[in-house]
Amino acid sequence: MQTPLDTLQHIFGYPSFRGEQEAIIDTLVSGEDALVLMPTGGGKSLCYQIPSLVRPGVGVVISPLIALMQDQVNALNELGVRAGFLNSTLSMEQVRETEQALLNNELDLLYVAPERLLQSRTLDLLDSAPLALFAIDEAHCVAQWGHDFRADYLRLDVLHQRFPQVPRIALTATADVRTREEIVTRLALDEARQFVAGFDRPNIQYRIQQKDNPRRQLLQFLRAEHPNQAGIVYCLSRKKVEQTAEWLCREGFNALPYHAGLPAPLRATHQSRFLREEAVIMVATIAFGMGIDKPDVRFVAHLDLPKSIEAYYQETGRAGRDGEPATALLLYGLEDVVKLRQMMSSSDGAESFKRHEQQRLTAMLGLCEVTSCRRQVLLRYFADTLEEPCGNCDTCLSPPETWDASEPVRKALSCVYRTGQRFGANHLIDVLRGSSAEKILSLGHDRLSTYGIGRDLSAEEWRSIMRQLVAAGYLDVDPEGFGGLRLTEQCRPVLRGDQPVFLRRDIKVPTARPAARRAVEEIPEADMGLWQALRACRKRLADEHGVPPYVIFHDATLRAMLEQKPLEPRQMLAISGVGDSKLERFGADFLDVIREFEYTHS
Repeated sequence: MQTPLDTLQHIFGYPSFRGEQEAIIDTLVSGEDALVLMPTGGGKSLCYQIPSLVRPGVGVVISPLIALMQDQVNALNELGVRAGFLNSTLSMEQVRETEQALLNNELDLLYVAPERLLQSRTLDLLDSAPLALFAIDEAHCVAQWGHDFRADYLRLDVLHQRFPQVPRIALTATADVRTREEIVTRLALDEARQFVAGFDRPNIQYRIQQKDNPRRQLLQFLRAEHPNQAGIVYCLSRKKVEQTAEWLCREGFNALPYHAGLPAPLRATHQSRFLREEAVIMVATIAFGMGIDKPDVRFVAHLDLPKSIEAYYQETGRAGRDGEPATALLLYGLEDVVKLRQMMSSSDGAESFKRHEQQRLTAMLGLCEVTSCRRQVLLRYFADTLEEPCGNCDTCLSPPETWDASEPVRKALSCVYRTGQRFGANHLIDVLRGSSAEKILSLGHDRLSTYGIGRDLSAEEWRSIMRQLVAAGYLDVDPEGFGGLRLTEQCRPVLRGDQPVFLRRDIKVPTARPAARRAVEEIPEADMGLWQALRACRKRLADEHGVPPYVIFHDATLRAMLEQKPLEPRQMLAISGVGDSKLERFGADFLDVIREFEYTHS
């Protein structure tokens, strides 16, 4: 039997384990259960793939990501691993072939959708098959409080009841303490060893800006920082997704829409193009992306506020899975808060659920308005710590200025009270700035004591104040009153003058990007020809095998070839990401490219 390290080196082509991978793998190989929290890009899949190859029998992977199973299986097949899947995309004949391969012990890994696994036919099949382990991927889907809840996950404790001798591993990149406890309880993992690898993604630069013509802001961001690179743009509504994708195409970008309202074949085509082509921008609702394996997503941009820090963390985590620098840009405004609070209030959930959703939104607003290191706040939410400011978020790179806003805040709160606590921010700002708009006059708001007392500040400055007062909990949004703002108990000492209020001063977004801790490594001019030739070779092989280019080799592996310029198979095998199978399948093609380059430049 091969050791885990032999399997890592010869099949996957990596010289050594990272972090707690080895301890997790040893736990499963010895037959124990494990709960693993590991950031996206941290190498979670190896934690169950290697034990599945080392232990006798087949590793059964439960995953909600039906659209990705084919790519995951193709990637393993390219490594020489015998992998298959069972989901609703297969014909009956294909299902029977896969089931027979399972019974004949001809599979190392089998990917199954949770709804398929729970069918009596599948459970009976597994009773007759040699099983190495069960891997429950995206385990946070079990949490009823979570943003990706799947009802089928609640029934996965059947694995413990029906197959008590088969070790299980539950994995997720997104789980706060409460969600972790729920995973343990609902999946009966009380005896499992827990591995919390930390949540930090130091290669991602987090930036949050107030909305100020968001299309212009996005266009500037893409052209200045990420031209000809792959990324994801998230929008809250389907309509906005389609409009944004069309607009980006008119601006010269290769942008595709993705949301649950599009026909399934079109969604599949767009996802396939995003995975296989270069420099594609996917404009999507949160229906897209969970578990995306594409390693070279260089940016994630949110044009609307996510509902929670969990959602924000997971969605931004789709950037920079290869460890190279990536950017997470969020544009938000008070209108986002109003819209989300109205959506939450009108949902069918119980009051306790709505209350929890509001608390999570409040935490998200706190992250947006913080004046200290964003990464420290983000990690603290998941009970993780970062001792020093990260130096790679906007508040570290360009520390925001704060100001004593006590007097303007009292004016704003008084105006909310005087107008009856039922008007939105725009109307309140008109009153404060002394507008003569017909609505102001018809309501008699020009006769209020707060009328015109805020002429010294611009409408933009007042919008910033209103937004921060909502984020800080001094004002609440009336979900039933078309976004009207109401006072909270928290504002009493402020109105009395007993408590000062300091706010961050919004600045116009600078055209220059804050300096990242580490820039994407530039290819030397002398090596550019070889770099393009290696990428062309990879693209040709990917097309021939019907897989995304990164399944052949990641960019990091091509860079290593560029630096080391191997000329013999044994030299190629020393490069991280090149295992025995890939050397046999693809090594000669890449060696030919390098030898030709060396010959013509010698």
